[in-house]
Amino acid sequence: MLRVTVALTSGRSANISIPQSSKVGDLRLLAQQSLGQGFLKLVSSQGCILADPEAVEAAGLQDGDQLTAIARKAHLAASGQAFALWCCGSDGVVTWGDPNDGGDSSAVQEQLRKVQQVQATDNAFAAILENGSVVTWGDPDDGGDSSAVQHQLRSVQQVHATRFAFAAILEDGSVVTWGDPDSGGDTSAVQDQLRSVQQVQATSEAFAAILEDGSVIAWGHRDCGGNNSAVKSKLRNVQQVQATNGAFAAILEDGSVVTWGLPDCGGDSSAVQHQLMNVRQVRATGVAFAAILENGSVVTWGDPNDGGDSSAVQHQLMNVRHWATGVAFAAILEDGSVVTWGDSDYGGDSSAIQHQLRNVQQVQATGKAFAAILEGGSVVTWGYPDDGGDSFTVQKRLRNVQQVRATGWAFAAILEDGSVVTWGNPKAGGNSAAVQNELQEM
Repeated sequence: MLRVTVALTSGRSANISIPQSSKVGDLRLLAQQSLGQGFLKLVSSQGCILADPEAVEAAGLQDGDQLTAIARKAHLAASGQAFALWCCGSDGVVTWGDPNDGGDSSAVQEQLRKVQQVQATDNAFAAILENGSVVTWGDPDDGGDSSAVQHQLRSVQQVHATRFAFAAILEDGSVVTWGDPDSGGDTSAVQDQLRSVQQVQATSEAFAAILEDGSVIAWGHRDCGGNNSAVKSKLRNVQQVQATNGAFAAILEDGSVVTWGLPDCGGDSSAVQHQLMNVRQVRATGVAFAAILENGSVVTWGDPNDGGDSSAVQHQLMNVRHWATGVAFAAILEDGSVVTWGDSDYGGDSSAIQHQLRNVQQVQATGKAFAAILEGGSVVTWGYPDDGGDSFTVQKRLRNVQQVRATGWAFAAILEDGSVVTWGNPKAGGNSAAVQNELQEM
């Protein structure tokens, strides 16, 4: 047996015994279990990183060695029906859910080296690597095939997505797009204007880019915000843009708001325009907007059934510090309580579990349900049961939760020890049983 001491950089340590015929990966798993800390990278006393495929003998480990364990932060991204988990700067991505929507990344797994970030359309993923290149997988028509523009995808800084297309901002401020041409994958009409791009936002089928001079260029489906000609003269000194499925809302430097796109999705803010002054931030469901003003109050517009009418809870909406949106709104207040409104069947009514929503740290949403992480790391869910609103079968495992992410119909939670718990629609990522071994080896 080989006996080693593994110590976290935070000071916690564990003494571990392991057969000398074991692999480094076996040692790392034992260290994670002993220390209660997931996604560890092991470093020898000589400063060498121990590689998982190696045998512990080949790695030069000896009885009594002292190892350092560096905790890596895991990240989750979600398409409409699949999840992708990775550690920043590490090799490989673990995916599960609908294989046609990015749940199967086996064809590109060898290319996924030193992943920095992952973004998703409804049916595909795009990963930015450390060298600034991009690897894609999933439905080829909806962004999973970037071969036509691969030679342009160099020095990529950010990637954004509509439902069916990607847009990458390069280091020089230009933009490269691919995927469904009608959903923003074709920038030919505006390509010469896309210079010095600072930010990009997306509706379901259109993009809007804020340029360095504060103006906005839009492209994609005209009705869904791809045509901003009617308000272009007003879009000056734009600070940020938010989007529903079919409309954009831009906050200007003076705190006012300009909207365009489908009126029923929030593209028409005329009824509340006089209230939209000193706006600090804007959030959106699929068809409604909510603006937080400097005084902490909230103004809403768009489809009244899905969050555009907050009159029933308006008196509670003060000092909002965080939002989550699906078909309804959930607002976390400064005191850690939560206020919800919108479609009552899909999370807009949280009365049944309101007493549990105390000291809430984060809220995430599928299309029809919410999940709140409480201060102690437990999770409370509500909304449509089949799409993540019912977490009863996994509730006992939801302890020391670090983060939660959502596809359209399922949730995934990363725990402190590195394990992953999923629930909701099994075909949309709610069942990760098939990749549990891969998740442990991350």
